[in-house]
Amino acid sequence: MKAAAKGLLFSFFLLVSQELIAQVDSTFSDTTQELKSFNTEHGIRYNRLIPVATGLGSLYAGSMAYLQFVWYKDVPRVPFQYYHDLAGYNQIDKCGHAYGAYLESYLGYKALLWTGLPRKQAIWIGGSMGFLMQLPIEIWDGMYEGWGFSWSDVAANTLGSALVIGQELAFNEQVITYKFSFSPSPYAKQANGYLGTGFDQLFYDYNGHTYWLSFGLNRIVPNKQVPNWLCLSLGYSAGGIFGEFKNLTRYRGQAIPETTRYRQFLLSMDIDFSKIPTRNPALRKLFNSLFLIKVPFPALELNTKSELKLHPFYY
Repeated sequence: MKAAAKGLLFSFFLLVSQELIAQVDSTFSDTTQELKSFNTEHGIRYNRLIPVATGLGSLYAGSMAYLQFVWYKDVPRVPFQYYHDLAGYNQIDKCGHAYGAYLESYLGYKALLWTGLPRKQAIWIGGSMGFLMQLPIEIWDGMYEGWGFSWSDVAANTLGSALVIGQELAFNEQVITYKFSFSPSPYAKQANGYLGTGFDQLFYDYNGHTYWLSFGLNRIVPNKQVPNWLCLSLGYSAGGIFGEFKNLTRYRGQAIPETTRYRQFLLSMDIDFSKIPTRNPALRKLFNSLFLIKVPFPALELNTKSELKLHPFYY
């Protein structure tokens, strides 16, 4: 239940934030330097700051209202309690927390930079948004039966925001981009609905989640022939998961096959669409909307079952 709540919030911000990032970035080419020069010349643009602040405030208020009046509506209040779930789901849940915070922080930073706010203020205020949005959710979890305040969730949220802030301060860009990909796993068909069915597998089937760290290949191979948009990507996923800490043997009265839980470490290629040059506004918007999505490519997998696999096409 705890993981499902976070999955719903994660997906909500994923869909909304990707569109907002595309809208903001499509105003310019794609470089922080152009935004920085614009801000130096024009200062704060209140006709942009007010709608951005209103929009982000509405997103935050809406998500809090949903939790209070819908998600926690029939859940009993309890004395504040803690939940130690660092080992849960082979840490895939924590990767999701970090990704959600990274995405929200990146959105906050880019949106505030677009308003003309000085760059360092945009970094610290906007870049903290993922942490600030997620912290109240953790506090509420601590007050309701069936959940609990998780320090490891807070740590993952902090890491996601810190990845945005640290890179902007150190490099003036996101040298390493945190990305996500999903493909329904074969385990879902064996789970009798425990891993979701149809679209909701995105929320429940952690076996299908893969989290990637992508960075420009030309930073490793300094060659002018290597395009800026071509990336190397390191991924982490897991398999054989039918429960948080240990696998269920039955669900809804039906048996679940015995499986071995394992971790997957992946090496693949990727594309940073935001670095593909184009003067077409529609293409620029499309490319920026794909900024945090991993492109399917061949991948090499090493897992904790001592297997080495080559995937011709890894989602």
